[in-house]
Amino acid sequence: MEDIVAPELDVAQWFNAEAPPSLAALRGRVVALHAFQMLCPGCVQGGLPQARKIAALFPPAEVAVIGLHTVFEHHEAMTPVSLAAFIHEYRLTFPIGVDRPSDGGPIPRTMEAYGFRGTPSLVLIDRRGRIRRHSFGAEDDMRVGAEIALLVAEKDGAAAG
Repeated sequence: MEDIVAPELDVAQWFNAEAPPSLAALRGRVVALHAFQMLCPGCVQGGLPQARKIAALFPPAEVAVIGLHTVFEHHEAMTPVSLAAFIHEYRLTFPIGVDRPSDGGPIPRTMEAYGFRGTPSLVLIDRRGRIRRHSFGAEDDMRVGAEIALLVAEKDGAAAG
């Protein structure tokens, strides 16, 4: 996946962001994109705590953490109003975007653009905006942390060595 440039996020609303972040504006930093649904047990137990740890451990000047609330089921229950309460209750402080719904089906636009199979999903994007990891399901914190550290070490976006 090293040659695939990450598609821009198609977001209807942002939380925890003074201005809407864009992947283009984040070039030069590693981006950890966590796609989740607030009613997904794997997201609540694994994905979101991992995103919170990444945001706490890595300097924001080096690593940007972005949450993407990508709703593909139970649309009526997972509204932005519910999400705002969820973000507050779980004390999530990194920017979180609401994936823009599709005009013609249940799969939201960014989820479709990235080919997410479900939630939680993790995408690691290098400093040049290329997808370096695209995974579905719970990920080991140590492995993800090590991969992010390697991407941070690639100061120019080229493999360190």
